[in-house]
Amino acid sequence: MTDEIILLLASNSPRRRQLLALGNWKFNTIVSDVDESQLAGETPKEYVLRLAQAKAIAVAEKSNLKNIIIGSDTAVIDGNEILGKPKDEEDAERMLKQLRGRTHQVYTGVAIYRVSDKKMLTELCVTDVPMRAYSDDEIKTYVQTGDPMDKAGAYAIQHPDFQPVESMSGCYASVIGLPMCHVVRTLKKL
Repeated sequence: MTDEIILLLASNSPRRRQLLALGNWKFNTIVSDVDESQLAGETPKEYVLRLAQAKAIAVAEKSNLKNIIIGSDTAVIDGNEILGKPKDEEDAERMLKQLRGRTHQVYTGVAIYRVSDKKMLTELCVTDVPMRAYSDDEIKTYVQTGDPMDKAGAYAIQHPDFQPVESMSGCYASVIGLPMCHVVRTLKKL
């Protein structure tokens, strides 16, 4: 990369900004405002990849020809159900009880869009996430912190007190929201 800022992160997520900053890359962030509703019959893979692409394209309108845009979307998948961000504290508690003591999957779609030639490359990262058998009291305490309210599946794997995950062997960064290995691999392809 050069001193000129050419990377744009199409996200409002502080976690994605933190992960991208780990690469010591210079980048700007532009919030993409896209409808995150699931389409009828859409699979989890189709859903996260469509949203990642939509976020990148939405930001392209505010970019210049030198920019490369990174769009991403993460969803918690329990069986066939996509768990988005909770509507309220009751919904957060419901999701956490649903996931407790079981393994679910986290799908993260990444879209890299080069504005100059409108080339789009995508990647999908799927990670199995085994949750520990946390108690109802732990759920209530965690929900009261407000932390679950802006997170798919109502949890943050990196939360220092709640620590919802039993153990992990997959992509930790993907569960946070941006699988950096996939980002780097896709940027190299581009």
